[in-house]
Order: sequence, then C-alpha cells, then structure tokens
Amino acid sequence: MILKYFLSEGVVCRHELFVATAQDDPDDILQELPAPILDDVAIHKPLEQPLLSCEPSNSLDAMKIAWRYQNLPKVQSALASSSRFGHYYDVSKTMEPEIRQAAKCHRFYLPEHPTLSSPTHSPVLESYSALLKSLQDIIHKEGFDVAAPMSRPRNILRIGLHSLGSALWGDDLTCHDNPAHRHALTTFLYGLRALLRSSLAVAVVTVSSHLIQDRALMGSITRLCDNAIALESFKGSERETNPLYKDYHGLLHVRQVPHLNCLASQLPDHKDLAFKLKRKQFTIERLHLPPDLSETVSRVSRGEQAGAAAVASACGSGTSGNKHLDF
Repeated sequence: MILKYFLSEGVVCRHELFVATAQDDPDDILQELPAPILDDVAIHKPLEQPLLSCEPSNSLDAMKIAWRYQNLPKVQSALASSSRFGHYYDVSKTMEPEIRQAAKCHRFYLPEHPTLSSPTHSPVLESYSALLKSLQDIIHKEGFDVAAPMSRPRNILRIGLHSLGSALWGDDLTCHDNPAHRHALTTFLYGLRALLRSSLAVAVVTVSSHLIQDRALMGSITRLCDNAIALESFKGSERETNPLYKDYHGLLHVRQVPHLNCLASQLPDHKDLAFKLKRKQFTIERLHLPPDLSETVSRVSRGEQAGAAAVASACGSGTSGNKHLDF
C-alpha cells in the first residue's frame, strides 16, 4: 500500500516512474493504483489546525472528578502539519487510465530479463545486476543524471522496487538462517545509493523484513536507507483480539530518519504510530490507548466484604472484613 501511494503521487505530480518486480507484472501494479481525490475541497482548502489550549473553553468543560487532567492538552490522533503536503487518494477506486497513462513509466519485469547461466564471482546477484544496469541506462538516457548537460526541462524519477530479498529475485535472505547470498542485497543498496546521489531520482524499496532471521543483517539494510519504516500487522497475532488495539490494523515503526548534510537527524515528535485501513483511506495516527471503562474495578465488592467478615467472626477476630478501614 505504501508503494502504491508513492507511485500514485508520482502520477499526479507528472513525475516519471520506474517499477521493478519479480512476480507480478508492473502493469498490474500500475492498474491497481488508488484514485486521487481531485475535488476542490480536498486539494485547495487548507487544513484547519486544532487549537491545543490548556484553559477550558467555558465553565461547562470544567472537570468535577478528574480535575487533575483539566489543564492538560487534548490528545490529537491525526498527524497535523503546518502546511498541506501531497494529495489524498481513494483506495476503494482505481486510478483512471487517462490519468495513469499521462505519466511516463519504465518497467522492469525480471522474467523478461534472463540472467546469465554461467557462474560469476560478483557479490551482487545477476538479477540485482540486471536491475542496476537497467536503472543506470534509464537515468543516463532520460536526462536524470545531474552531471549531464540540461537539454530539456528536468523531471523527477520515482523508483519503486517491490519485494527485494525474496526468493523470486534469486536471493535466499528470507529462506535460510545462514543465507549463501548474505551480502547481495546490501551490495545492491550501495550501488543504488550511488546512483541516487548523482541523479534526480528517489526510490522506495520494499523488503519482507519479518522473514529475515538475521537481525544484524537487517540492521545493516536499515542503515543503508535514508528513511526506513516497518509495518507490523495485527493479523494473526494476539493483538488482533486485544480490545486496546481494536481501532487499528497494525503499528508503524520508524526505524531510520533522514540525516543528510547534518550531524544528527531530527527525531520525530511521536514515535508511537498506528495505521488502519478504512473503506476509502489508509490513515496513520498517533497511538494512544483509550480510557479503561471496564466494569471490573479494583475495589472490594460487598459480597467479598461479607465473606471476609464471616470468616473473621468465625475465627474469633474482632476486626472488620475490610483491612483498609481497620484502626
């Protein structure tokens, strides 16, 4: 879903696309892109920022019981920003062919690029080498190289690489605890970073990180990315039936944030994020637990008090059943 949002934003912004897959045809992924919401209200109307006031608006908002929380700001689930960024998309509809075909798209489908049959001594897999070579050719031919003379108006190339590290690419990172091609993906990422640093291009790479057993290797892959996020779905886990997470479908973990041309990266204000897939929208919100409104409270019921009093009187004790009221 994140990759589809990334590609859809490129189509709406008239950027050029490059989609690389090993299983699904790139054209099938492009046909499933969500439709943009092009109404005037969603695009041109500025977002109203919520006011976090510490003072109650009127006398009716004054708390009678939990008065200690009266001066605390209210929790805002939505991630509000100071300016409008990007577009909104309707995940229940697919993008119109006229809008999708207006953007130029380059495709890389691994079954259409046969690899070499003879063994090589390169640390990069043949599939990754072919992908890197295809990317390099497009960057140089289409004028995305920064060092090339500008003969026409510049544009941005959005690169989407789907499910790298899987067995479909000839890699065994997700198949074995001790993979034979341990450094194939990291070597490819080094080459990809070198291409992106000298070109007008940005890439999104998806990896099935939950299938990679080597945590040290996964840490190396994360550090090779400028920005890394991980989606943890509640499907099939204990949190799926937990009432605390009933409003969400999973957690979003920020593993790496950009720190280009600076000594330290700026930490996000909120690290606890959750996502949910609505009927028409994929939303990311701050994770905050709802108040505990269950009927079970940590007080001694009347039945327990009566039973404790009976036991105490039978034992000859003169104290009451509630030890907190004994003097």
